Amino acid sequence: MRKLFFLLPGTTQKYRGGGLGAELRTLALAQQVCEAAVVTYRQREKDTLFLDDVLAERAIFIVSWGFDLPKLLRRLRHHNVVYHAHSAGYGFSVPASVPIITVSRNTMGYWGQQALGSLIYYFPNEISAEFCDRNLPRDIDVVVQARKSSEYLLNQLVPELRSRCQVTLIDSYVDDLAGLFNRAKVYLYDSAEYWGRFGLTEGFGLPPMEAMACGCQVFSSVNHALADYLDPGFNCHKIAGYASGYDVERILQAVQSWQPSSLPKDLFAPYRPAQLVPRLRIILTELNHFFDHCPNYVSDIPDLTAGRILHLTLRRAINKLKR
Repeated sequence: MRKLFFLLPGTTQKYRGGGLGAELRTLALAQQVCEAAVVTYRQREKDTLFLDDVLAERAIFIVSWGFDLPKLLRRLRHHNVVYHAHSAGYGFSVPASVPIITVSRNTMGYWGQQALGSLIYYFPNEISAEFCDRNLPRDIDVVVQARKSSEYLLNQLVPELRSRCQVTLIDSYVDDLAGLFNRAKVYLYDSAEYWGRFGLTEGFGLPPMEAMACGCQVFSSVNHALADYLDPGFNCHKIAGYASGYDVERILQAVQSWQPSSLPKDLFAPYRPAQLVPRLRIILTELNHFFDHCPNYVSDIPDLTAGRILHLTLRRAINKLKR
């Protein structure tokens, strides 16, 4: 198989976040299938490859940073490139010569409509083994992460809950998030407003699943990719349920009646390495086959552009008039 280069703007504190962590975990999975390495392109880093220095190598370049994608696609137009798609809605298009690997079915559906001539695969993010129920004492009632949280959650719900129970608000990076989730009874997540402000989508939504895996009762929005796995009433609760008073009542009830999780283990199995590595091996085998044969063909599948939609609509109207 061809070597894989995972392109990242950088790996330092400046870029630390869920997207970087998810990409690095995917890299680690890929290294169980073939040779793979991180390549930075915004900044040079010690002991890390830099894009300018590897352009001559026979490899597959994995691009994922949405805001940088159009520029990277132009620069790598003569190379084998795969788009690892997390969030959707950036507004750019992807040429048919660039296969797409999506981290959620929601994102796969988006690109299935936007990139009719592209190869598209589904490969979800990994939930690391550290995210499991460690059977520890739960000394925190409610955990909330400030980042991506709605104003409703931070300004209405949290103040009311703080007067009734013990709430921990996280507003900085946590080294042991799994350990924190194992101390909490309830986890709150509400990202629809955050993504709506930017016109983008929740690409996967790792924190709610990680909290569930650690035994938390989860109250969450169900926007975009969160709907891939969240099932209100069965494995979570829908936050922002009609009124803040009703939310407080339901959350306090979950705190007071908390018990060890009874969720089926197979809920998390598709996101663990045991199932992810074989899936990735199949995808990478197909991608290598595609890049072997791609030069033999010219892409002739029309994209569903605004112009083409107008053309199809007018043609349909004309045919109706003729009939």
